[in-house]
Amino acid sequence: MSQTIQVDIKDRVATIRLNRPEVFNSFNREMALAVQKELKNLATHPEVRAIVLTGSGRAFCAGQDLKEVTDPSLNPGFKAILEEHYNPIIQLIRETPKPVLAAVNGVAAGAGANIALACDIVVASEQAAFIQAFSKIGLIPDSAGTFFLPRLIGFQKASALAMLGDKVDAQEAERLGMIYKYYPTKDFEDEVNKLAVKLGDMPTKALALTKEALNHALVNNLDEQLALESQFQIEAASSQDYTEGVSAFVQKRKPEFKGK
Repeated sequence: MSQTIQVDIKDRVATIRLNRPEVFNSFNREMALAVQKELKNLATHPEVRAIVLTGSGRAFCAGQDLKEVTDPSLNPGFKAILEEHYNPIIQLIRETPKPVLAAVNGVAAGAGANIALACDIVVASEQAAFIQAFSKIGLIPDSAGTFFLPRLIGFQKASALAMLGDKVDAQEAERLGMIYKYYPTKDFEDEVNKLAVKLGDMPTKALALTKEALNHALVNNLDEQLALESQFQIEAASSQDYTEGVSAFVQKRKPEFKGK
């Protein structure tokens, strides 16, 4: 495995930790390809029912490593960076049938911010901050920033953040609806672990169908979405987890979902 990331599996949860703390976990080609490889592996891993994406050290991810794009011997070019690095990561996050939890432990800037916002649930430490840093160096938001950000917080606010590059702290990010919750720094790891384990204990099939339905809702009209909900609900109702969930409810006990 590449040393640019660390992967740990425990309690049915896989944690992918970006591991270039000396450069605030900024992406180079090696790390981007390593993240893709692990997302693909974990999507079908039989012991994994939830995925956490977080960072080592003080930062979540500072975006693109500018050393890579300013060194002619390292620079793969923007076409490759987008089409081979970031776009596949976003697509894998959205396509994996397992919930992906972004645990933003520090600054999330540029592509780092937008990779976090593409995840199913985003939580942050109170010391975290989100920055659409692209305009500061003459670029536009990528990594689906122009897709997810306006859907999360509205067109006007997203436009301002994208153009002005303002820093948004964790408390403001929660208030805007950019993230699910923020936690005090001292409690952050425990809260992330509790939330991830909870996701891992839930009915995996239903969560996968929910995720797919939400993906379609970004582009479907009402009639298309109602038809899709009917299709997916029928599929969910045929799962073992549905049978277990109903039985547990009737018997007034905690359900033991198997993810099938």
